[in-house]
Amino acid sequence: MNAIAATHHWLEQAVIGLNLCPFARAVYVKRQIRWVESLAREAVDLREDFVRELQFLAAADPETVDTTLLIHPHALNDFLEYNDFLDVADAAIEEHGLAGILQVASFHPAYRFEGAAPDDVENFTNRSPHPMLQLLREDSISHAIAAFPDAAAIYERDVATLRHIGTSGWHKLMFRADSSSDE
Repeated sequence: MNAIAATHHWLEQAVIGLNLCPFARAVYVKRQIRWVESLAREAVDLREDFVRELQFLAAADPETVDTTLLIHPHALNDFLEYNDFLDVADAAIEEHGLAGILQVASFHPAYRFEGAAPDDVENFTNRSPHPMLQLLREDSISHAIAAFPDAAAIYERDVATLRHIGTSGWHKLMFRADSSSDE
């Protein structure tokens, strides 16, 4: 399965299917997600793609494109290198005058929260099939949080959901997503 298709299934099965992000369904249903696969193999090339997508999203009508998923299956597969790149991404946002307008959310197949063991199920809240940077509009985040009764409880609810299904349930869910592409 190609990177965009795998990410599409992950979004449907895990993010929306398990309701890990209660804000994802609306932009998905309205087709306001821009799906971009970077061919970059090095961080410097990924930065160029990231900046191009920042500029695109900043200029786009939010009713047409509300968020961008920049999937980069060939760059930053090592989680620590990926994590270091987040500083580069934040600096690019600042450099282009987009602080307070756009921000980045991070997803990676080996995502690991600080202090968590590699196999802790809560890491799966940010595990995607390929390394990915999600570009988000801060206005959209503010509106979504204001509309959600207890946004602060989302992470705790997600962890409870993931503990309930466990790592084996997660892997079954992802396998089902992988095999559904053959239909």
